[in-house]
Order: sequence, then C-alpha cells, then structure tokens
Amino acid sequence: MTAATADDKTSGEPMAAEVTHHHCVDKDTPVENAIGQEHELTLGQVFRHHKAVAWWCFYWAMCAVGWGFDAQINGAMIAVAAFRRDFGYVLDGEAILPADWQTAFNMISTVGQFFGGFLCSWLADRIGRKNSLGLGILLCTGGAIGEILSHTRPAFLGSKLVLGVGLGFYLTLAPLACSEIAPVALRGYATAGINLGIAIGQLLSNAVVKAFGERDDRWAYAGPFATQLFFVAFLVAFLPFAPETPWYLARKGKREQALKEIRKLFGSEYDAEKRLLALMATIDEEASSQSKELGFIDCFRGTNRLRTGISTGVFLCQHLVGIVFVLGYSTYFFQLAGFQRSKSFDLGVGVTACGVFGNIVSWFVVERYGRRLVFISGMGTLTFILLLIGIMDVVPTSAASWVQASVTVIYAFVYFLTIGAMAFAVLGETSSTVLRAKTISLATATQAICGLVMNAAIPYMVNPDQANLRGKVGFIFGGLAFIATVGSWIYVPELKGKTFGEIDRLFAAKVPPRKMGNYGGREETSH
Repeated sequence: MTAATADDKTSGEPMAAEVTHHHCVDKDTPVENAIGQEHELTLGQVFRHHKAVAWWCFYWAMCAVGWGFDAQINGAMIAVAAFRRDFGYVLDGEAILPADWQTAFNMISTVGQFFGGFLCSWLADRIGRKNSLGLGILLCTGGAIGEILSHTRPAFLGSKLVLGVGLGFYLTLAPLACSEIAPVALRGYATAGINLGIAIGQLLSNAVVKAFGERDDRWAYAGPFATQLFFVAFLVAFLPFAPETPWYLARKGKREQALKEIRKLFGSEYDAEKRLLALMATIDEEASSQSKELGFIDCFRGTNRLRTGISTGVFLCQHLVGIVFVLGYSTYFFQLAGFQRSKSFDLGVGVTACGVFGNIVSWFVVERYGRRLVFISGMGTLTFILLLIGIMDVVPTSAASWVQASVTVIYAFVYFLTIGAMAFAVLGETSSTVLRAKTISLATATQAICGLVMNAAIPYMVNPDQANLRGKVGFIFGGLAFIATVGSWIYVPELKGKTFGEIDRLFAAKVPPRKMGNYGGREETSH
C-alpha cells in the first residue's frame, strides 16, 4: 500500500476544524434533510420495508460466484488425473502437466481479467452497469462452452482467455453496483457479500471437482467447467428486471429515470426525491472542483492518489498473505503433503466450506467492529498461520501434516471473515464516486497482476520437479504478510456509517486514514 501522500503529515487538530467547516451545510436545508434520511434508515427498516434493494445487492454480489469458481478451479484441476493426462503426459504411470503449461493455464484467465476490468470500467460509464453486465455474461458463456469442448492446449488456453475477460467484468461490476445501490446501513453487508459470492464459487468448484474428479474420462474436468453455465443462467434470468444504479443515471442527467429506479429499489412509499437530492448534492460538489471529464490519470492526482492506493492496496494484501497458495492450491498441496487423492478432495471442500462460513460470520462484525479493526486483526492472524504452516513442514511427522491441513482450514475461515470480506467494503467506500468505475477497474487490475505473479511463481515453488518447497512456502508469505500488516495499520480507514459526501470531505481535509474513524459522519460535516 505504497500510494500514500505527504498529506498524512498534517496534524490532527487542524484537520478536525477543516472537516467541521469544509463545505458547510445548514442542518435545516433540503440537502441536509436528505442526508439525514440516509443516516436514519436502519438495517431493520431495510429488510422490513425495502426488501428489493437487499435482493438486488445480493444479485450483483452473485456476479462474483463465477470469479470465485474460476479462481479455485485453476488450482483444483491440477489434482485431477484425467486433466493432467489429456493436457499433459504420463511418466512412469503418473500423469504430469508440464509446469510451463500449468502456469499458462493458471495465468491466461488472469490476463483476460486485467483487460476485462479496464474495458468494463470504460463501458460502465458509457452504456451503464446493467448493459455492461449483459456483455460480461456473453463473454463468460462463450469462454465456458469453449473450455468444455476444447481438446487441445491452445484451444483451452483461448477459451480461458475469453472467460477471463468476462470475469473481469464480473469483478468490476459487483462492488461498483453494490456500493451504488446500497444505503449506508446496508453498504457494509452488501460489499462484504461480494466475497461471499467468491467463497460460494470456490466451494462449488471444490465440490464439483470432488464429484467428477475421480472419473477416468474427460468429464472429470469438463463436468466442473460445465457447472459455470449455471451461474450464467442465474444472472441471465434476472438481468431484464435488474435496475440501473441511480448514481449512474443521476450523473448522466437522467433525473426521471433515476427516480424510477430509486422507487424500484426502495418502494413507492420511500421519498425518492429526497434520496435523489442527496445524490445530486454529492455529484454537484464533485463537479464544482473539476472542469473536465476525468480519466485514469486523475485516480493518481490530489487526494485521489491516496484513495486509489488504499483501494488497490487492500487487494494487494490479499495476495501477500498467500491466498493463491493456501486456497487455490489447497487440494494439490494436500496430495503433496501425503494425503490420499480422495481425502485431499474432501479437505479441499472443507477449506472452502469454512470460507463460506467465515464470510457469513463477517456480516455480524462488519458494522459492529468496523472495517479497520477486522481487517488488521485478520492480517495479523493470517501472518501467524502462514508461519505455522512453514514450521510444521520442517517437522517430519504425520501429525505435522494434519496440523498443516487443520490450520489451512482455519486460514480459510479467518481470511473470508476478515480481509476477504473487508477489502470489498473498503473499496466500495474509499473510492471516489466520480472515479469509482475506474478505481475499481484498477483494483481488478491489481488482483490480476498479483494473480499473474503468484500463479507463475507458485508451481515452481511447490512442484516436486521444481523447488519442492511444499509448506515451507509459508515462510515466504508469512514475511510478506507481516510487511502488509504494518501497511494496513497505517492506511486502512474506518468509514463505517458515513455517506459518500462525508467521506469526500474527510479525504479533502487530509485526515490520516487511520484516524478517520474518530470523526463522526453527520455531526462533523454539517456544522
């Protein structure tokens, strides 16, 4: 998380005054009343009276299922003997997938996601979030069908590239749409729910690999790839009814359509005019500080440089704690640790099941303890677990292997409970509304670049014919995780309960991220 600015050196007390008086708004004005409506809406009221907005947050979050499935299937396929046989070779009765092709298969989808994220951000700001999702679904459908029908390495590689572009759309649109349609009371749950989609995708991936993986024919791997079409079917079924985000419509000057979508999300009894007024106030405030259309370079100017650094840095942290190693290669890692093939599949399912459970638990802590405390606690705990995995690999006993397997399951629970879920909450709140699509695409690109590096390096770290480090890789990621933990303490902010306008003022006043939780939302910005 290196995108910090010298702005952080400003002392605390002068900044408090700046936050208090910056863009002052009278409490009795229509704008302040509109902001008050946002703060007064509770989570209970959302689920009692505005069920539609909760459903559509869930729908957009489920875009991430396909991404999670593909991320997990890359590593899981290596454990499928039929896949290694058909796309590799057999040596002394053992099916082996060459390390270079293994790396290519793992990396190519990530390359597609890199470009897909940028393409999606450009389209999302021009044709809307909903239409962009339709294109992403089309790309994922073509890529999945190509995977099923491929018989050669180049054909399979091309199919995964197309699928990766579509998944870049999914991972960009899910946090973008959820953060834009969810009210403050639901925002933390909705953005954390994106990681639930990823966890569900990973669980389903390991489950179908377990169901098909011990077959001897090509359906041992074609079956899991075909499962991806069920995610497509879900998204297609509800896409015609999905609302466009009011933020996008308001920014495009489509006031009446924005009002219509607000009523669709919150119901006819909700004061849609008041909510639109709050949106327009934030948009107008942003417009007053700029004289031209913003591009990607503006993500690295002024206070947006820090906001972009935080937004991308939380995803860098996910890779520095070894998520690709621990979860993506868990099934294969269990086999290398000496577990039988069927037992390794069972453990792989258990790992991702604990991940789903951890993400559900995160809903109970995201608003109670906030994003910052949960994120930093998770980083510290995962650092300890990684070092323990490394230590156990040095101990030459079968009990040590079981300890490794056990802490891997615990790792999944802690990861999805903490940094897995909180990264999306931080991203959805930290990114500037005017640059949100571009900032999220940069976060997607960060995921992709880190994924490329990890998927290129890890096979050479763990494969028996290469470095054969096995669990000792925990020492490498444990050290990286410690550095990332320190960075998280400095830069991860607490923005719970604040509207986007209030968040803008905190960054404009150059409040250090670690101190942002000390400033109340409405009280500090409305005097």
